[in-house]
Amino acid sequence: MVVCVLALLPATWLRLASGDRVRTVADVPRAPVAVVFGAGLWDGEPSPYLAHRLDAAAGLYDAGRVRAILVTGDNSTHDYDEPDAMRRYLTARGVPARKIVSDYAGFDTWDSCSRARRVFGVERAVLVSQGFHLRRALALCGAAGIDAYGVGATDPHDATWYYGGVREILAAGKAAADAALRPDPHFLGPKEDGVARALR
Repeated sequence: MVVCVLALLPATWLRLASGDRVRTVADVPRAPVAVVFGAGLWDGEPSPYLAHRLDAAAGLYDAGRVRAILVTGDNSTHDYDEPDAMRRYLTARGVPARKIVSDYAGFDTWDSCSRARRVFGVERAVLVSQGFHLRRALALCGAAGIDAYGVGATDPHDATWYYGGVREILAAGKAAADAALRPDPHFLGPKEDGVARALR
């Protein structure tokens, strides 16, 4: 029983750390920036789960809840570029290109949150992801120094959804360690003014 309690402590911390900060597009507090986390590509295009995140972000922009969108994902190889695929998807849905900022080194949730704060200067944001990932994103961005609320993308509760929920239990331990130790992201790099320019 002690082992079970210890194993679930990180997941409990995630729920407590995120509190009541999960909202809808209609009632989320306004913020300068939406942060959209990568979720994989299929043949160079956003996976269905990533497309739903991007649809939610476009809805936030259209509703005036955010003024810019930071897309953060993996571009570790020349042939795999999540941020540019995310940018193309958003512009095709009417979001002006000048309002979209790309983070090409968002290799995991901590890296995305840490870089959003340290590289792009984000202090307040709406995070966009699936519900099973949102509480981890909120806790980690909070630890990185971002005052954040979250909006969950709408998805069917299929096998992928439940797999994601189980995976979050396992990922909670790493998240707790990242929040406590606050390591540098895999690639930090210099400060960038893309978000500031998009907000002008």
